[in-house]
Amino acid sequence: MVAVTVNQPMDYIKVHLQVAREGKAHSSTSALTFARESLHFKGWKTFYTGLDSALVKQALYTTVRLGMYRSLCDWNKAETGQAVLPFWKKVAYSSVSGMMGALVGNPADLALVRLQTDQTLPAAQRRHYKHVVDALVRIPREEGLLAYWRGSLPTVIRASFINIGMLAPYDQTKEFLDRKLGFSGYNRFLASIVAAMCACVISLPFDNVKTKIQRMAKAEGSLPYAGFLDCIGKTAKREGLLGFYVGLGTYFLRVAPYTVISLLVQDGLHHLYTKFIS
Repeated sequence: MVAVTVNQPMDYIKVHLQVAREGKAHSSTSALTFARESLHFKGWKTFYTGLDSALVKQALYTTVRLGMYRSLCDWNKAETGQAVLPFWKKVAYSSVSGMMGALVGNPADLALVRLQTDQTLPAAQRRHYKHVVDALVRIPREEGLLAYWRGSLPTVIRASFINIGMLAPYDQTKEFLDRKLGFSGYNRFLASIVAAMCACVISLPFDNVKTKIQRMAKAEGSLPYAGFLDCIGKTAKREGLLGFYVGLGTYFLRVAPYTVISLLVQDGLHHLYTKFIS
């Protein structure tokens, strides 16, 4: 929640760049231009649109994906007596915990995307949610309970890959640096940068598809995408393979601080908790 509060403006810009590029092979809108125009015409508060949804999402999604990963690692170490787990186990545990976190957090993530992008829809298709609670109440009432998990497949896949890119490389790099250089907080910072780069590269295509599916609204009685695979196919056809990496620079500027802050705060809290109970 600390990390997403810092990063919300970058997430807002990233989502809008993806929306602006949708269905096009090229886009003339840059992150800097969009940010400057948004600040000029809408004010700085617009960058925090959907912050309540983002905080709810983190309280659910990230609590599960980080907490479950650490719990699985600790359980395996206790069962096997291993002080350091092999990399493949870190990958497996991070993948499973990412999937579970995404399933738990998808309703809040759906509300976040819709709150951020409502003004980009045609006037007749706008939902005009007041806040995250209003969105979470109206979504099942207007679209059915299963609508909470619209876009959950790319969300689950994205979460699995971002967890693999974030947690397994972080632990592996941290352990390597501690062996070579000795234990230090600087090693954790370097490890978090490596984790941020890995998470960004492997997760952005799924984040792009997730955004498109979650924001879509019916036009002339039908939805623009039939599902996850249909969205991938249409994106590749209309936008090319690079279309999956729209907003890469903005995404990295969002993911890097988020990853660094999340991992360092988690390590700090874990250290304080360990001292408290010992």
